[in-house]
Amino acid sequence: MSPAVRPWGRARREAAAIREAVRAAPRRTVVTESVLAGLVLLCSLAPVPLIPPAHPVAVALLGVWAALLVPARRMYPALTVLGCVPVIAGDNVWAMVVVPCVVWSAVRRIAPVRRAWGVIGAGSAGAALLSIAGQSLSGLPTLPYLVAGAGVAALFILLPALSGLVMGRRRPLTGLLRERNAYLEQTRFLIDEAARMEERARIAAEMHDLIGHRISLISVHAGALQLAAERQAPPLASQAELLRTTAGTAMDELRGILGVLRHQTSENSGERGTREDLSALVADSRSAGADAELHWIASEPTDADPRTRQAVHRVTREGLTNALKHAPGAPVRVMFQDEGDTVVVAVVNDAPPVRCSPGDGNRSGLVGLQERIGLLGGALHAGPRPEGGFVLSARIPVQPDVPPVYATSPGPVSAGKVTAGPVSVGSVSVGPVSAGAGSRPPLSTEVLTWPRLLGGGCAALLVMLPTVGGTIALLIMALLH
Repeated sequence: MSPAVRPWGRARREAAAIREAVRAAPRRTVVTESVLAGLVLLCSLAPVPLIPPAHPVAVALLGVWAALLVPARRMYPALTVLGCVPVIAGDNVWAMVVVPCVVWSAVRRIAPVRRAWGVIGAGSAGAALLSIAGQSLSGLPTLPYLVAGAGVAALFILLPALSGLVMGRRRPLTGLLRERNAYLEQTRFLIDEAARMEERARIAAEMHDLIGHRISLISVHAGALQLAAERQAPPLASQAELLRTTAGTAMDELRGILGVLRHQTSENSGERGTREDLSALVADSRSAGADAELHWIASEPTDADPRTRQAVHRVTREGLTNALKHAPGAPVRVMFQDEGDTVVVAVVNDAPPVRCSPGDGNRSGLVGLQERIGLLGGALHAGPRPEGGFVLSARIPVQPDVPPVYATSPGPVSAGKVTAGPVSVGSVSVGPVSAGAGSRPPLSTEVLTWPRLLGGGCAALLVMLPTVGGTIALLIMALLH
């Protein structure tokens, strides 16, 4: 291949690369660069008819060259800085005004820093030499020419390049500070979650050691009491058997609570939360004198997680117990609806026929339900109904996930606290349901990056002040001339 063909092939490859870069660039970037190049061309050529130069063709070419440098700074920043040298040494003062902005933007894109310093040195030396050569074609350069050339190189190449270096090095520092801040936030969330998990495990262990031991003793003594009652007092045998079975049920429920605290699945909750289980709870309430009925809205058996079924059982039992205690004689409806990804269970009672005094409950049962359902990612609502009576409703995921690493513990339950829309089971609206807990957003990165951003911006502005002053003085001299 001849030496003349190689540069031509390389130029074709570069032209193809530029076309691909323009096609791949966002439309907004292409429009912005085109507008900027058009403005530079207009500012460089508009004063020519008003102030005719000595060499109009050269001035026009310099204006076009300055306009082409604007988009070139993105793909070829080093060549753009060197390409500003002819504009500085030329006679087009209006095109020269654009050079500091182009140099400032181009140097920010040059990496590494060593290469940027080399380009700055070559551009400054070239600007100084060409300025001296242009002003002293008739003889050797004198001291004023040397000072003027060095000043032009410093004002239009060196100082804008230094400002661009400061701003360019600030960008990776800002990204590093943001990354460090995000890492610290994640670490803090992990530490908080580990502390919560450790505390829950400690509470579960204490409950198992203290309460579990006492309930086991009650169950053993109740069994012995049942055997003795069957021999000595048969009429009391049924009460002794009830005491023993109740102790066993309490032990099973305690294991379920410990499983929720430890994020484990209870092995004995497989038959909880089913239609038969809720029917049994309703039947027990009827035997205790309540007018209770079950509304089951599900086309097929729900394939729910054991933790969800346990929570459904717990909500139903708590609602029936509260209705028996605080609204004796009032009709009670237990409603269950399968919505696919979630299940909704509600216990609704009407106003009691005879007004009774408020109970002495401390709402600890509702607080426990809120904690249980919040750990499963569900939502709970408890409060009075507008038409009278009370409603206890919960929306629970069918397959709850393990609580995420950055999740916070749900807040305490509040009667009637509304943070979500109403829940409808069938044709009955049971009131709003509070939303589940979410993750806390990280702190603003400006807490760490703002001091460095301010310092870098002020330094870059101070460096550019002489360039701005020199440019204004040059424009004034051109107008006066």
